[in-house]
Amino acid sequence: MITRTPIAVHCEEVVSDVAAAIAPEGDWQRQLREVIRDPITLCQRLALDPEWMVGARRGHALFPVRVPEAYLSRITHGDPGDPLLRQVLPLEAESDTVAGFIDDPLEERDHTPKPGLIHKYPGRALLIASPTCAINCRYCFRRHFPYADNAPSMREWDTTLDYLRHDDSIQEVILSGGDPLASPDRRLAALVRQLEAIPHLKRLRIHSRLPVVIPDRIDAALLDWLGGTRLQKVMVLHINHAQEIDGAVVDACERLKAAGVTLLNQSVLLRGVNDDVEALAALSERLIEAGVLPYYLHVLDPVSGAAHFDVPDAEARRLINALRQRLAGFLMPRLVREIPGEQSKTPL
Repeated sequence: MITRTPIAVHCEEVVSDVAAAIAPEGDWQRQLREVIRDPITLCQRLALDPEWMVGARRGHALFPVRVPEAYLSRITHGDPGDPLLRQVLPLEAESDTVAGFIDDPLEERDHTPKPGLIHKYPGRALLIASPTCAINCRYCFRRHFPYADNAPSMREWDTTLDYLRHDDSIQEVILSGGDPLASPDRRLAALVRQLEAIPHLKRLRIHSRLPVVIPDRIDAALLDWLGGTRLQKVMVLHINHAQEIDGAVVDACERLKAAGVTLLNQSVLLRGVNDDVEALAALSERLIEAGVLPYYLHVLDPVSGAAHFDVPDAEARRLINALRQRLAGFLMPRLVREIPGEQSKTPL
C-alpha cells in the first residue's frame, strides 16, 4: 500500500493561524494545540508493552495520531484492549489491502459541487467547516478526504454559499469536517450569520466529537452565537462507548441543552469496541442519562485502513435484535448503512 501524508495535517496549520489572528486563545484551543501527536508517546503514557510500538509507528505514517489529554484520561493504562484506546491507537493492520475497502467509500468527491460543500441528500447540504479534528479516529471514513481542496477561507465561503442561496429546496445545513467546532468561535459565528440570512434555511445541524473529547470546548463564546441563532439547532455527537461519557461530558451536554440545542448521538459498530450487547446497552443508558438521544448505529464504512474494525451484517443484525429485547424503544439506535447514490441512510 502506498504511504500517504494526510492532507489534514497541512490544513490544520492554516486553521491555527486564522484562530490566532482573530481571537484570543481559550483553554479549549490550548488543549487542541497540545493533543498527543506521537504514537510512541501515546504508548508510553498508557504503559503499553513495547510490542505495540512498531505497529503504532506504521499506522501513524498512514493517518496521524491525535489524542486530547481529556480523552486520554478515560483510557485504562496497560490495557491494549481498552475500547477507547482501540479507537485511537494506530495498528500495523491499517496497512493491509482488503478487497472492498477504498479511500472514498461514500463517493463524496462526486458530490462536491463547490469547495467545502457536499450535497448528497435532498433537502440538506453539508459544509466542511473545519479541515481538522481534535481526535483522529482510526475508522474515520474521511481519513483520505482531500481537505486541502475543501477548506475555503472566509472570503471564499461567500461563493460556496451562493449554491445554498440559489437552491430553495435546501432547508438544513450540516456543519461537519474534520470537526466544525475545531474552528474558532468568531469564524463559526460569521458563517452562521451568513446562513441565517438565507430565508429558506430552517435548521442548523452540527456533527462534532469535540464536546466528548474536549468538553471545555462548550464555553460561553460558543454558547453565545449558538444560542442566539434563529435557526433550529441540532447537534449530533459521536460516542461509541459508555466509558467516553464522564462528568465533564455530561456537564457540556447540559450547557448545550440550556442553549436550546437538541442532542442526538450516532455510533459506529466497531470490532473490539462495542460489538456486544452489554456495551451497546450501557451506551444507550449512559446517553439518555446525559440527555442525549441514541440516533444511529452505523455499520462500518469500508474505508481503506479500517477493515480490522468490521462487523459482518449478520452479526450486526443479531446484536440489534438482542438489544431490542433489553431496551425501551426510545433507547434503540437505528442500525444503518450509508450506500452511495441512495437518498438516505439504508436501514439494516
